[in-house]
Amino acid sequence: IFPSLAKAQASVANEVYQELGQPSVFLFCPTEYCSSLCSPSPTQSCYLLTIGQELLPGIGVIWTGPKVVSQELSATLLEEVEGVLQRRPIIWDNLYANDYDCRRVFLGPYTGRAPGLMTRLHGLLLNPNCELQANFIPIHTLGSWFQSELRSCAHPDHAGMETAASLGDSQDPQEGSYSPKEALELALRDWVAEIHRQALEPGR
Repeated sequence: IFPSLAKAQASVANEVYQELGQPSVFLFCPTEYCSSLCSPSPTQSCYLLTIGQELLPGIGVIWTGPKVVSQELSATLLEEVEGVLQRRPIIWDNLYANDYDCRRVFLGPYTGRAPGLMTRLHGLLLNPNCELQANFIPIHTLGSWFQSELRSCAHPDHAGMETAASLGDSQDPQEGSYSPKEALELALRDWVAEIHRQALEPGR
């Protein structure tokens, strides 16, 4: 019936979306959901171009970045993906995912995401460690990043500034900008307080 996988997927997704009354949140994960899975590249992928053209505009499209687990996300890449998908992507961030290797637990701060990204996103989902308690720092520092993004949106003069230092742990962060080191220290302070609070609960 369909000339391609992308046409088939878009047709089925559109039909389900319309049958459900076009809900405000309806997410579609493409087969090519990161740059490394695109053939030959996101901008030249017949699959992604078809998805962008055929999928109804109210449907959100999930994207993980350059790779399945992306160490860095840049505004340039997201702008490129937005052009192909004809909508801002929803990042499904696998930075902390450890379901592929449960011997590892990721406890560092949210990092490697350039400032000003939020204006390029339709949303962001964090795929966490499998171990519930290990996600305090990831979620806490993601919150700090989000707060800094909200501030930069309120002051658009500073939005979109992207340097090598800002992707990681800048030694001299601009005032109001996100600092992974400061976010980690804040998260650790709150985590220790939470551990002490739980330790004082009856039966602990």
